[in-house]
Amino acid sequence: MTQHALPETRATLVLASTSPRRQQLIGLLGLPVEIMPSHADEDTPEGWSPARIVEELAQRKASAVLERASRTPGAIVVGSDTIVVLDGDVLGKPKDRKEAVSMLTRLAGRAHEVFTGLCSIEAESGRTVVSHSVTRVFMRALTGDQIARYVDSGEPMDKAGAYGIQEIGAMLVERIEGDFFTVVGLPVSMLASQLGEFGLQLP
Repeated sequence: MTQHALPETRATLVLASTSPRRQQLIGLLGLPVEIMPSHADEDTPEGWSPARIVEELAQRKASAVLERASRTPGAIVVGSDTIVVLDGDVLGKPKDRKEAVSMLTRLAGRAHEVFTGLCSIEAESGRTVVSHSVTRVFMRALTGDQIARYVDSGEPMDKAGAYGIQEIGAMLVERIEGDFFTVVGLPVSMLASQLGEFGLQLP
């Protein structure tokens, strides 16, 4: 009986994030994954466009772990950053309960955009691919009590725009136009395309 050899693994993805959501999504690609928190500075100048913000921060996060990642054979570092944009204002993670309530009150009953930047760096060569994705999200009209109950769940506090579409926050969202995984924080299809530029054909 002939045994088929397993395909040779040509790369290990190094995720520059501690986000459980991103860790789960990157696992869909079927490649070995290492987690390396970046702790990169996330401050950006006033006046930058949303696209520039997320692309710069994604690259900054990936670059911050590049030296450590270079010790891993075949490492490709992946950095990602997500923001919510409403009326030209960038909504990051809320600082406290009051800010979370304020963000959700503004978002309720309206459409907004979610931008996610994605950066892949081949550790050995330093070759870098950066891009971003945008999805339009339509949120339900919400009462003050609904917003308060959701904020009290604790879920909004570590999420851009103070909600998570893949968890309890799914009940706040009426519909989306675009890529669901952009809103979650790691556009998997875009990542597969970026990895294709390094010779990795997925799936």
